[in-house]
Amino acid sequence: MHFLASEVAASVGGELIGPDVQIDGASIDSRNVRPGQLFVPIVAERDGHDFIPSALESGAAAYFTSRAEVSRGTAIRVPDTALALADLGRAVRGRIPDRVVGITGSVGKTSTKDLLAGVLQTTYRTAASEKSFNNELGLPLTLAGAADDVEAVVLEMGARGIGHIDLLCSIASPTVGVITRVEGVHLELFGDIESVARAKGELVESLPADGIAVLNADHRYVAAMADRTSARVLRYGLSPDADVYASDIVVDDELRASFRLHTPWGSTDVRLGARGEHQVPNALAAAAAGGGLGVSVEDIANGMSAAELSGLRMELAKNADGTIVLNDAYNANPTSMSAALKSLAALPAGRRVAVLGTMAELGSDSPAQHHAIALEAHELGIEVIAVDEPDYGDTARHTSGVDEAVAALGDLAGGDAVLVKGSRVAALERVAQALLS
Repeated sequence: MHFLASEVAASVGGELIGPDVQIDGASIDSRNVRPGQLFVPIVAERDGHDFIPSALESGAAAYFTSRAEVSRGTAIRVPDTALALADLGRAVRGRIPDRVVGITGSVGKTSTKDLLAGVLQTTYRTAASEKSFNNELGLPLTLAGAADDVEAVVLEMGARGIGHIDLLCSIASPTVGVITRVEGVHLELFGDIESVARAKGELVESLPADGIAVLNADHRYVAAMADRTSARVLRYGLSPDADVYASDIVVDDELRASFRLHTPWGSTDVRLGARGEHQVPNALAAAAAGGGLGVSVEDIANGMSAAELSGLRMELAKNADGTIVLNDAYNANPTSMSAALKSLAALPAGRRVAVLGTMAELGSDSPAQHHAIALEAHELGIEVIAVDEPDYGDTARHTSGVDEAVAALGDLAGGDAVLVKGSRVAALERVAQALLS
């Protein structure tokens, strides 16, 4: 979105130093700055101020700074660059029509965001969070990067504690809130599942009375959030009791689900482009939000069919030898891990192997949760190769590092299938890359 530097300075309470140039969007990474953007140096393990010269060389039109001395270019001096970025997000939000959707939940946020963006794009000029830009930095960057004529925005919202979603809502002022599921993940941060539910529910509490809360009727912690909002509630799920539901679900040999979609606005047949039966609830959430914002059921179906998921999520490919590689390595928790194992088991394949990394931030439940996943894989007839995670137990073959994991796969034949999955810290996409190279 385009701003004059003077407008940015006024919106964040900063001091403009230098020419009043035009700005288009913002970046916090000097390596990825595009010409015309505002560079926002974040002070963390490294001080982003040290990269201002690099950002200017890449074409940054201006930059925030909290330093006293300004040596070149157009600067906007602020006390705190991260807080100024949040204020910029609030200013941008004031220019956007009231079709701003916030999405949160323990699992399924990014996939639901991708599916809903596909739905809304059929009807409105739409912007959506890139990758998993879901925190107090990524969310205002998404807003600032929207086009001047944007008509709808889809924002993923993550939480690492009580109050985090509330902060994001203070920036984005969502009019629609989608909550996917509340599960026992990130317990190392939250302590218990009730605290997870409390944090996620901050989204629906922030909605205006004329807004829409889209809630998963199949999960009790989410369904109970209807009592925490004054907004209109749309429930989705697999039961006909929900406002938006699916029937006649069929999954093909490439793991793509087809189903009959039922909504208050009509019914239609849907075939998802996204892989995995576990994407059906995410699609229902997208259908409910899209329908609530006026998208026709036909466009809902077309949008979800054409939608592509963000990278490293249920990517299916074959190597030259005919081995099937299911790359779901972006992240992992017990719920998504179980869904991925079921998808692997559903593939028509010979030998089925899961290369699994750690599931992070599970707290004291971590050993039991890893062991349970290994047992589930065993019951599904899936071999497990564990990478740097001893808690998968005796049913798994244990390896150290990516190279050893690839070697442990041994001779794979055409028609064999390998799932690769772990938390982001494990970066197990390197296994998939090795298998496909």
